[in-house]
Amino acid sequence: MPTQISVRGMTKTRGDRLIFDGVSFTVRPGERVGVVGENGAGKSTLLHLLAGIEKPDGGEVVTVAEGGARLLAQTPQLPGDRSVGDAIDVALADLRAMERRLRELEADLGGVSEASGAALEEYGDLLTAFELRGGYESDARVDKAMHGLGLAHIERGRELGSLSGGEQARLGLACLIAAAPEVMFLDEPTNHLDEAALDWLETALLAHQGTIVAVSHDRTFLERVATAILEVDEARRTVVRHGGGYQGLLAERAASRQRWEQAHAEWREEVRRLEEFAATTAHAVAGGRPIKDNNKMAYDRAGGRVQASIAGRVRNAQERLRRLREHPVPKPPEPLRFAARPATGAAEGHLVTLRNVRVGDRLQVAELTVTAGERLLIHGGNGAGKSTLLRTMAGVLEPDEGSVVRRGRIGYLAQEIPVRRPTERVLEAFGRGLPLTEEEQSELLLSYGLFHPRDLHVPVGSLSAGQRRRLGLARLLARPADLLLLDEPANHLALTLVEELEEALDQWPGALVVVSHDRHLRRRFTGRIRRMEAGRLPG
Repeated sequence: MPTQISVRGMTKTRGDRLIFDGVSFTVRPGERVGVVGENGAGKSTLLHLLAGIEKPDGGEVVTVAEGGARLLAQTPQLPGDRSVGDAIDVALADLRAMERRLRELEADLGGVSEASGAALEEYGDLLTAFELRGGYESDARVDKAMHGLGLAHIERGRELGSLSGGEQARLGLACLIAAAPEVMFLDEPTNHLDEAALDWLETALLAHQGTIVAVSHDRTFLERVATAILEVDEARRTVVRHGGGYQGLLAERAASRQRWEQAHAEWREEVRRLEEFAATTAHAVAGGRPIKDNNKMAYDRAGGRVQASIAGRVRNAQERLRRLREHPVPKPPEPLRFAARPATGAAEGHLVTLRNVRVGDRLQVAELTVTAGERLLIHGGNGAGKSTLLRTMAGVLEPDEGSVVRRGRIGYLAQEIPVRRPTERVLEAFGRGLPLTEEEQSELLLSYGLFHPRDLHVPVGSLSAGQRRRLGLARLLARPADLLLLDEPANHLALTLVEELEEALDQWPGALVVVSHDRHLRRRFTGRIRRMEAGRLPG
C-alpha cells in the first residue's frame, strides 16, 4: 500500500521537555486516523508536525498530498473586522485559483486549432484535479456545511468578530469541509457541536475521499469515523498505532493488561521460588549422605565439592533475586470501583428534593426529586444550566427562591475543581478525613491508576486542571455516599479510564445524577435521561 504520511525517527522538544523520541509510523491514503492520549501528552503538537506547521528537531515527517493538506484552525485566521464571506473565500482560495487558471487555458486553447501539447496536458491535469476535489460544487458544499453545522442563519457579510467562539470554530470546520483538501487535520472537531451537527459532521467525514487525521476524546466519533488509532504515549514519548479503530484500541489495551498481569504473576512466582531455594532447598541437597566403604577422606572431598556447588547455586539465586527486586514488575492498577457503599436505612426514600427553585436567570425547576437507588442523566447544550442544577443539589450554590431538602451523604464531582489549600500535598488532600494510615492511603490512591508514585507529594496548587479533577475523582471513589452528583465525569480522563469509570458506575448501587454531553456514556446509561434547555428541566 502507498504511504500518504511517513514519520521516521522523529524527535521533538518544547523548551526543556522531550515530547517525542524516535517516533516512526505511517498513514496510508484514505485512512481515517484518530489521535488519542492524555491531556498535555502532545496530541496537538503531533498534528502540527504532520501538517508541516511545526518542524521536528530530528528525523523526518513527510506528508504527500497533491490535492492539498490543511489543518483545521480553531478560529478563522483573519481579523475580526473581516466578514464570513472573506473567511470562505480564503478557505476556497486554491480551488478558486484553479478555476481561474482553467478559464485562462480554455480561452487560450479556444482560438488555436492546434494547441501546444504542454497547454493541453496542463489543462487536462488541472481539470482532473479540480473535479476530483469537487471544485464545481465547492460553493454548494459551503451552504450545505453551514446548514449542517447550525450556521445557516449567519449572513456572509457578518463580521467575524461578532461571532461567538463556538460559531467561529464551526465556521472553520465548514470552510475546511467545503475546501475538501486531500488530507484533513482536525483538532477536537466535535467541540461546540450539538447532536444534529455531530451526526452531520460524521457523515460528511465518512464521505470524504481523502485522508483524515483527527485528535478527539469523543468515543462515539472515534467509533464511527476512525479506521485506525494513533495513541500518544507520554510516558514513553512515542506514538503507538492500533489497527481496527477504537475497538481495536480497546482490544489491544485489554491484551496489554493481560500480558502485564501475567508478567507480574511470573515475577512474583520467580521471586517466591528463589527465596525458598536460597533459604531452604539448596541447603538440604545431599544432607545426611552416608559414608561409603568407610572412606572418610573421599567422603570429605566429595562433601566439599557438594557444599561448594550448593554455595555457588545459592549465590546465583541470591544474585538473580537481587536483580529481580531491583527491577520489579509492578502490579497493574485495579479497575476503578467505588469502595464505599450507601448506608442502609439512612439512604432510603427521598435524598434530594427541589421545589420552585430559581437561580437568577440560569435555573428554574418547579419540582425535582431523586430517591435512593435512582439513576438520572441530564444533557443539553452549553449554558443550559446543567452545572448550576448540580451545584444547587450539592449545596454549593444556594437558590434565590424555592427550597432544597437533602438527606444522606452526597458525593459531588464538580466540572472545575477549586484549589483551597495550594500547598497541601496530593496524598494529604486525598487522605484528609480517611481512617487510614499514610501507607494505606498511598496504596489506595495508587490502586486507582490516577496518579504515579512521584505525584503523591506534589503540591495541589501546582497540579493541572486534569490532575485536580483526577484528585477529586479519587476522593469520591474512597468515601461513602448515598448519592453521587457527577458533572461531566469523562472530562480530562484518558479514554480507557473513562471506560473503567463507566463500569464502576454501572455497579454503583446508590443514587446517581450525571451531567454529561458524552454520547457514548448516554447510550449505555441505565436510568432516566432528561434534556435540559434554557435553565429548565421538563418533566
